[in-house]
Amino acid sequence: MTFSTRTLQLTTGHRETAVDITDHCAAFLDEVAAGGDGLLNVFVPHATAGIAVIETGAGSDDDLLAALRELLPADDRWRHRHGSPGHGRDHVLPGLVAPHATLPVVDGRLALGTWQSVVLIDTNGDNPTRTVRLSFLC
Repeated sequence: MTFSTRTLQLTTGHRETAVDITDHCAAFLDEVAAGGDGLLNVFVPHATAGIAVIETGAGSDDDLLAALRELLPADDRWRHRHGSPGHGRDHVLPGLVAPHATLPVVDGRLALGTWQSVVLIDTNGDNPTRTVRLSFLC
């Protein structure tokens, strides 16, 4: 059994966003998977971001952000009150969009469905830099 890990530093900016990181995952696997089978864990070590496996480019990523805005409005209802107004909602986000995903790797490649991508979801405009940890276990 082998284990390889790497961290990525990504700039997400100062407004909510969905960042497709599938290519980063694939590049990591090209280096460490050697055509083998295993599991890729994608983890964001932040209390205000998550990892989703969704379709991108056809509007689903924007739809997810819109749904999160509706479910978690940036207003003064939140008990967690530091940062920008409504920032407490960002701390609830990982309860809906988990901060991790574990994905199958077959023959050294992500075994995703046709329209699936690995996406970093970040609603926290107060923190424009994010770390993502990729870990491959085979």
